[in-house]
Amino acid sequence: MQLADHFNEFLRTTVNLGQVKLDLLDTRVEAIYRALKADEEIGSLVLGKTPQGSWAHRTIIDPVGGSEFDADVMLLMAENPDWSKNPKTYVEEVYAALHRHSIYKNMPHSRKCRCVRLVYSNSMHVDIVPYVVLTDGREVIVNRDEDTWENTNSQGFTTWMRTQDQSAQGNLRKVIRLMKFLRDHKGSFTGTRSVILTTLLGNQVCESKKFADPGYYRDVPTALLHIVSDLDTYLQANVIKPLVADPSGSGVTFDHRWEQSTYSYFRERIHKHAAEIRNAYDAEDKDTSLRLWQDLFGPAFKAPVTATSSAKFPAAAAAVTAVSRPGRAG
Repeated sequence: MQLADHFNEFLRTTVNLGQVKLDLLDTRVEAIYRALKADEEIGSLVLGKTPQGSWAHRTIIDPVGGSEFDADVMLLMAENPDWSKNPKTYVEEVYAALHRHSIYKNMPHSRKCRCVRLVYSNSMHVDIVPYVVLTDGREVIVNRDEDTWENTNSQGFTTWMRTQDQSAQGNLRKVIRLMKFLRDHKGSFTGTRSVILTTLLGNQVCESKKFADPGYYRDVPTALLHIVSDLDTYLQANVIKPLVADPSGSGVTFDHRWEQSTYSYFRERIHKHAAEIRNAYDAEDKDTSLRLWQDLFGPAFKAPVTATSSAKFPAAAAAVTAVSRPGRAG
């Protein structure tokens, strides 16, 4: 059975990142931006900021236990001709600006390949990705390890996500969150980066599927069944790790972040999950279906608290309301 109401409840109470954390993320990123904008050395080069990755795509999920969640922000900077031969200078200078700041200098911050990471003490880190539009029109980020530019089109990726989600009747983002939950909370296909998982799942959404079946993506469980089944079909046809092109058309690929062994494990696990989802979806008996869905997602997958049932236990109902996480990602 589909148990669509169970899925909505599971996403709302267990999978989605809560609104409090999302609001805190907004506040902190704004403060970081103001600090960099006010820096005497690089402030004049700082032109804007844009959410990136799962934050921008609304596929961010609540982290496991007390683990920190991460968010990426693109920091638009003006091109500095003096740094043209050493693109990594942008990362170095953003790091130096944080190091000069009265607050951030005392917080853990480090340089990564493409960003500067700032770590907060309560379950969050922010990756600040310098981003430049070169005079030749190319949109680029820095590869600090190789001291080179990499083409990017983060807005194009976000637009592609929005288009694919609309084609899936607003259910692609929810399917991605559910699959990230399996990866992070259930330990399945560990090692597959979010950008690869998002791209592969999004690539399965196709308008033509709805010609034969208008309800192909009609609700979360049906979209989950079809998108994961279609991904399984694609993976089973590719024993060797395929290219995973950036759907924004930037010309880059993401599969360099994947080893063949990691891909093979992912391929095997998706094949198993596709069968598990099919069995739970097709089960005609409600108790059997619920047990199969819980085998996959865990005991938190359960029926929503209804008005009738909560009326018998008003105190318990109030407690449920207090801890719910509607989240803008919902």
